[in-house]
Amino acid sequence: MGNDTLEKFRDIVNDLTTYVRNQHLLGMESLSTAETEEIGSKIETMMENISAGKRSSDVSFSLEEVGQELGDCTRCKLSGSRTNIVFGEGSPNASLVFVGEAPGREENLVGKPFVGEAGKLLTRIIQAIDLKREDVYITNVVKCRPPNNRDPQPDEIKTCLPFLIKQLQVIRPRIICALGRFAAQTLLGTTEKISSLRGNIYEFQNSKVVPTFHPASLLRNPQWKRQVWEDMQLIQRLLEE
Repeated sequence: MGNDTLEKFRDIVNDLTTYVRNQHLLGMESLSTAETEEIGSKIETMMENISAGKRSSDVSFSLEEVGQELGDCTRCKLSGSRTNIVFGEGSPNASLVFVGEAPGREENLVGKPFVGEAGKLLTRIIQAIDLKREDVYITNVVKCRPPNNRDPQPDEIKTCLPFLIKQLQVIRPRIICALGRFAAQTLLGTTEKISSLRGNIYEFQNSKVVPTFHPASLLRNPQWKRQVWEDMQLIQRLLEE
């Protein structure tokens, strides 16, 4: 049983213990049929969580195979304007994965993620929490550069998302740092602003998700660096647990 699944198991047991104790304090010596069914439902949820944890550890494909499946992708219109697919790079055993929104001009030219000015800033951010780029994995929601660095469109995100999910299934990171609005909204299935999402911990496929501002936005808004540093300190504490 993985650590995340074990934590969920403990949460369910604690919930059940608290519920039964409260019922006892209220003078109830036995549980009704409805209450028994409620407990049964919680146990079923627990078993589903355990099964999900087992499935996530039994991935039968590698990052290389995911890249081969992506191939010379022509699944969406971005293929017509790109120079290189930017799949991702880093440690396949990383505890921390950074997910951005899409490649920029420099990334499109060399086929590697975060190599422009925003990438240099990301490298410094990683080093600030005592890690190197080789220790983490870096990728994007969308693997091809949108023309003129426009925002990724919903159909493009939908087309690329299965490959990001497979990357995360292979790596099984403890923590995913969602860089910017599109990465956070895609992973969390929300329309909330990044300013509202950051500073909190979420979950995606048994990994903790910590959203923060995209490094490119820090170049335009250096006053946000303090919040990003707070988010990185949160990630550092989670890694040390």
